[in-house]
Amino acid sequence: MSLKLGIVGMPNVGKSTLLNALTHAHAEASNYPFCTIEKNIGAVAIEDPLLVALARALEPKEVIPATIEFVDIAGLVRGASQGQGLGNKFLGHIRDVDAIVHVVRCFRDVNVAHVDGRIDPVADLEIVETELLLADLESLEKIEDRIRKEGKARPKEAQQDIERLAPLVAAVRAGTPLRRLAIDATQLEWVREFRLLTMKPVVVVANVAEQDAGGGADLERLRETLGEDVPLLPVSARIEEELAQLTAEERELFARDLGLAGSGLQRLIEAGRRLLGLIPSTRSRTRSCRPG
Repeated sequence: MSLKLGIVGMPNVGKSTLLNALTHAHAEASNYPFCTIEKNIGAVAIEDPLLVALARALEPKEVIPATIEFVDIAGLVRGASQGQGLGNKFLGHIRDVDAIVHVVRCFRDVNVAHVDGRIDPVADLEIVETELLLADLESLEKIEDRIRKEGKARPKEAQQDIERLAPLVAAVRAGTPLRRLAIDATQLEWVREFRLLTMKPVVVVANVAEQDAGGGADLERLRETLGEDVPLLPVSARIEEELAQLTAEERELFARDLGLAGSGLQRLIEAGRRLLGLIPSTRSRTRSCRPG
């Protein structure tokens, strides 16, 4: 089984650097907006102790581990849903992933430009989320128009579908991501067909400076903004680059010295699997919907 996680965020937040560190994908990572135009892809095998134990016991001819595919999607800017910065193309790439890894910039480096000339991870978070909501609103309005046009021969069924769409349209217009809605199983299967962006589960990666590997001044603001619905994972893409050059034993020692609970890859894989319900969540909350 392969999971596909889309890495999104504004330009120059460290998406390509993170992808390279996690997967050795060799994506170009440069200090200018839209360095990434086409999506970059890297895959890693998931280390599963249960699979290792079963392989030892059963001695099969071949063992094929599950994999996670990371898709580095080019930076999104304000107006992406209207095509700014090739936004329509980039948003289309997000429709194909199982979950979203939203990278926000918390590090301060005068040598790395920000498209808006400031460092504000909460503002960046809100810009990207707004563009996803606007893209979903456009999609829902087109679906509604299509139902009305195609429903002339079956007006009763068409009206029922319009009524089913109404709560989704209302939520998006109110700025509420669709993943937060309580949607029953029957309705969920219907909604999934539309591949709406804000239906997808999200984990936010705060790309912190090397000296803030265990936290950072912006993390509390991000936690307050996200609430309990979205996991927040502080990661230093620079440190992950250094870890990627080490052996497994060296990585473990280095991470321990920095006070980290494993590498960023390990923590991100665990967060992604929890998001998709593949391993039990340690939180008591109940997710309202699954990926679309």
